[in-house]
Amino acid sequence: MSTNLLSTESAVGFGGVVKEFVWNWENQPLKVVYETLGHGSPLLLLPAFSSVSTREEMGELARLLAPHFQVVAVDWPGFGESSRLSLDYRPEIYQQFLADFVNSVFNTAINVIAAGHAASYVLQLAVKQPASFHKIVLTAPTWRGPLPTMGASSQIAGMVRGLVRSPIVGQILYKLNTLPSFLNWMYRRHVFVDAARLTPSFMDKKWQTTQKPGARFASAAFVTGNIDAVHSQSDFLALVRRCVAACRQTSLSVPLMIVIAESSPPKSKAEMEAIAALPGVRSVVLPGSLGLHEEYPAEVLEAVSPFLI
Repeated sequence: MSTNLLSTESAVGFGGVVKEFVWNWENQPLKVVYETLGHGSPLLLLPAFSSVSTREEMGELARLLAPHFQVVAVDWPGFGESSRLSLDYRPEIYQQFLADFVNSVFNTAINVIAAGHAASYVLQLAVKQPASFHKIVLTAPTWRGPLPTMGASSQIAGMVRGLVRSPIVGQILYKLNTLPSFLNWMYRRHVFVDAARLTPSFMDKKWQTTQKPGARFASAAFVTGNIDAVHSQSDFLALVRRCVAACRQTSLSVPLMIVIAESSPPKSKAEMEAIAALPGVRSVVLPGSLGLHEEYPAEVLEAVSPFLI
């Protein structure tokens, strides 16, 4: 059971007003940090899940959207500046959080841009309460964590997750997998396409994000697939179909758009293209890989503006 309470601060992140959403999960209070910028109809920005997940990856896109919308960007529980408790991070947590956040912070239907793994959670909420959303954009949507994508069984993934969660050994394993050199390799392999953007200061900021106390718990859940909201491509495509059908009942003619990253890993790109082939889904192909919302925000803005505005 969860309850909600809103409080605010005067701090500044990427140029907006930083606020706190105090949220309870199983009697444990969590501080969830979010940021607002601009004026107009509300637009929620949800960053991708990853070891370096933070609302700041949406920062430039938020600034570009701010002349047209009141933009709200959030740090997921367990990531960014939000509380990083040693919870058993699983889909139920994020499903309930997103529903509570949307219902508490907004009093009208919203637009949403969700990156990567956030896609499944938005789609599930749209099926459950379609009147909450006006238009939905998914950028480089994914549904499966890195270890399952590489073919690891649920048993192996569970063993890895348990090791990373353990004291001492888990801390060592996590630090080895968040070394600046490893993060740089990860970005070059499937996040950014322009290596020149991976400056020492950029990578240091990403590394600092991974070193906050408790960071390994939610990160391990993502990497091992424990927060995968669906478990097969057919289930994911069925979820998209249900979302389109549910949203159309609220008189939205084209409720869903996806942005396909041209240089995505082959498996991920094929799955994005499968979504684009479904009836009622608008799509566009843009340069970039899984981090295109951060690497090419101007191109994303140009592509999605006619759909959103």
